[in-house]
Amino acid sequence: MPVRTLSPALISLFASFIVVLASSASDSSPGLLFNPREYTKRTATCKAIKRDAGNEVVDITMSYVDINPSAKTTLVMLHGWPSLWSTWSFQIQEFKNDYHLIIPDLRGFGSSSHPDDVKTSGTLFDMVGDTTCILNDAKVDSAVCVGHDWGSAVCYEAARSRPDIIEGVIGAVVPYIPSAGDFVRFKHLIPAFPKLAYQLFFDEKTTEAVEELDRDVRRTVRATLRTKASPPPDEYLTSPHSFLDAWGHVEEIPPVPFFTPEEEDYFVEQYKIQGFKNTLQFYTDENRFASWKFAHEQGNHTIPNPVLAILPADDPVADWVVATRLLHSEDFLPKLTTKLLPGAHWVHLENPHLFNAAMRQWLDEYFPSRSDKPDSNAKIEAEHVADEL
Repeated sequence: MPVRTLSPALISLFASFIVVLASSASDSSPGLLFNPREYTKRTATCKAIKRDAGNEVVDITMSYVDINPSAKTTLVMLHGWPSLWSTWSFQIQEFKNDYHLIIPDLRGFGSSSHPDDVKTSGTLFDMVGDTTCILNDAKVDSAVCVGHDWGSAVCYEAARSRPDIIEGVIGAVVPYIPSAGDFVRFKHLIPAFPKLAYQLFFDEKTTEAVEELDRDVRRTVRATLRTKASPPPDEYLTSPHSFLDAWGHVEEIPPVPFFTPEEEDYFVEQYKIQGFKNTLQFYTDENRFASWKFAHEQGNHTIPNPVLAILPADDPVADWVVATRLLHSEDFLPKLTTKLLPGAHWVHLENPHLFNAAMRQWLDEYFPSRSDKPDSNAKIEAEHVADEL
């Protein structure tokens, strides 16, 4: 019996079909592959203070992606560490047709520049200023701030200090940390949260930390961006002397689970532009104290506008439910909605359907899109979101 061979075209079609099936099996795989290179960045020139040079005022350039500017409501989306604008990929795909999306690289990340003073020129209020500068450049008067990790901290500070501009907050992972109480250094937090020890390394040995992170950018990225199903070693983040030593026994760390190879390549390329140096601004005691002092002295710790806090149930960094209670965050958030979702630190990438459903449910209530028609799939997914805490 003769053997028939498939044409190259049919082989290609069959391979594509298999990829689609494989993608649909995981919640962290999008229906359509995301290509960050397809998006054009705009640049805003913003004023910044270089505090290690006598408070010299300098210009920095802030890069951002601007999508669907004619939409009724604007979402400004702020990433955390180590991250970029492109880590909002699943949210871009979900909301790009309904909302105006403004998605920057924070100062010192990717193609956004920095005063080059990692210790004292990267406060939360500095980044609030960058955010309002970008909104002004995009000709936007007000927005909902969507943040992940440190991006959440910036969003909360923006809503606290500029409620006239930031109409609401969606904060993922990191809860609101009010500055009503005393300033607390990292070293005093480690007994209660041992996996914050790496932050002491970033603060006290910043130069050494940067050298370690920059040595192999891909390895650093892969070590950090993990999921519940593909976790880091148990001892990861517990050393005050190294960020990566827990991975020492692993010759090649597996690829980032929720990135395509092209997304990971883009991520690595973007981090090679400036390296990690100025991205560690979040962890220095000088910046943290200045951020606390600024808010503490202003005294208005309550955020009056609506807030959605999305907390992951399986974050190896900390139990954010417990942290929220210890911080008494809810006492300062009169319009708070809290959702607890399965997943680790990168919950918006690990479980994007649940995350997007929680976002849309809340947005439909407080900031409906122009169409006012919630996505039917998102509505179904919202039924599976955990009840409020």
